[in-house]
Amino acid sequence: MTRSRLAPGTGIVTVPGGAPVLRTSGGEFLRIDTGGVTGEDLVRRLAGEGTPEEETPEGAHTAELARLVEAFEAAGHALSTPPRAPLAGRTVHVLGDPVLTAPLARCAGAEGAEVHRITPDGVAELARAAPDDGAERRVAVVWCLDSPVPDGLWDTADQLPGRRIAWLRCHREGAHGWIEPLAAAPGDVTSRHIRLRRLAATPAHRELAAYWAGHRTPDTGPHPTEASAALIAALLTADLIAWAGAGAGAGAGAGTSRAVVLPVRRRLRRIDLRDLTLTEHPVLPVPDVAPLPAPAAVRTRAGAGTAEARP
Repeated sequence: MTRSRLAPGTGIVTVPGGAPVLRTSGGEFLRIDTGGVTGEDLVRRLAGEGTPEEETPEGAHTAELARLVEAFEAAGHALSTPPRAPLAGRTVHVLGDPVLTAPLARCAGAEGAEVHRITPDGVAELARAAPDDGAERRVAVVWCLDSPVPDGLWDTADQLPGRRIAWLRCHREGAHGWIEPLAAAPGDVTSRHIRLRRLAATPAHRELAAYWAGHRTPDTGPHPTEASAALIAALLTADLIAWAGAGAGAGAGAGTSRAVVLPVRRRLRRIDLRDLTLTEHPVLPVPDVAPLPAPAAVRTRAGAGTAEARP
């Protein structure tokens, strides 16, 4: 017989002198109408206390108890099988600076991902491959830099969402680490969009562009410490989990008790490496614009003293 157990994060609270109450994974307390089932039998059945024989003594496991357990399962408060790791079945390719990629690989692997090291040439091969329907929410590339992004470095990787491959990246500028939005489909925010948005948002756009282009003094850090690198790795892994669970309704807003957060594909985050403070900024893709018309050729009609435009 399949034995259901309470889902992770849920629990049954026994109020002295009262009926059992369910505490959901979201922190809500729900009264349980046990009908003819005793609270003790329900707790033993769902909490897995004692041996299987003790959990269901003869005559205790009635049809009413079975229906009650099925109701818990239907609502997601009980599971008949162990929960699946959130990144199980996903392949995550990582590249960049080891101070960030090493903790990221550990975090993603601990959540069930199959982690592979990849080179920039390997990323280019993925970007050139034909779109694969089977890659959607299955394959991701994460590129981490302990430095500003050189001009053009991520241009090829920006094509990955068009191949149904998730594209996630982070980099450091001085004392700030930046985690850019995960892009997973055509029309999502790419690194090019981020650069355009940031240039448009600052009056020092010429200076920022020069900084990115390498016209700056040598880097003085601070480089990520073990704590800040772990924080960045955890945030990147959380983005991957949100991407992997998007098809199952695990995105922002699932459940009435969850705090409203910016969607993972529309969120730019900045971490101050000096005190580990985090700020979030909404960001949208930059739409393509129509090309400017070709300039008209102007010639003067001989002897007429007038100008005639021709395409």
